[in-house]
Amino acid sequence: MLLIPAIDLKDGKCVRLKQGDMNDSTTFGEDPAAMARRWLEAGARRLHLVDLNGAFAGKPVNEAAIKAIIKEVGDEIPVQLGGGIRDLDTIERYLDDGISYVIIGTAAVKNPGFLRDACTAFGGHIIVGLDAKDGKVATDGWSKLSGHEVVDLAQKFQDYGVEGVIYTDIGRDGMLSGINIDATVKLAQALTIPVIASGGLSNLSDIDRLCAVEGEGVQGVICGRAIYSGDLDFAAGQTRADELNGAR
Repeated sequence: MLLIPAIDLKDGKCVRLKQGDMNDSTTFGEDPAAMARRWLEAGARRLHLVDLNGAFAGKPVNEAAIKAIIKEVGDEIPVQLGGGIRDLDTIERYLDDGISYVIIGTAAVKNPGFLRDACTAFGGHIIVGLDAKDGKVATDGWSKLSGHEVVDLAQKFQDYGVEGVIYTDIGRDGMLSGINIDATVKLAQALTIPVIASGGLSNLSDIDRLCAVEGEGVQGVICGRAIYSGDLDFAAGQTRADELNGAR
């Protein structure tokens, strides 16, 4: 079970939002590269970056901070990135910069042909991000709910060749209210590609619950507000997950 620290970038700083609200953000660091180093030294095996400004603008905004993070971690661990990725040129540029996985969210829902083209051109490097509330997929920085069912879309995108799915329950994100285990497992059981859980991770008991369903196809979990607020010690959480994995 991978615990993946999230570094959400807004105006070049590390922040966390509550339920995707850009007007309800808390700044946790002025230096994104230093934050990346912090998580690397704590034992992170992958980083999750989000260009929040980019997600709302529909184009990359925080590229300078992203490049600084890549330079800091080098090729020590994979880095996945989402937010404002709407065309193949942007994907190519990020991969050339050293990003390992590009996450396509809103654009995948609104323009499935783009996702298919991305998987064809950059096989092995495309992850789809599905944000949902009550089983329905949301787009545009969570500001709009679509009529699409999460499982149906995920199966369609799996056929395109995506590497995995990041599933976020937007009703829980940034709220420290616990992962929606049932919905995550339901999605993982419907797919053959890995699912990464996101939204609401709060403490070690969440990690215990996730490790218990890892065999269903849940590969990892995005760690956000809890590791910044101190509710969860990241290193202790990854150690706990490793111990539980080893015991099975």
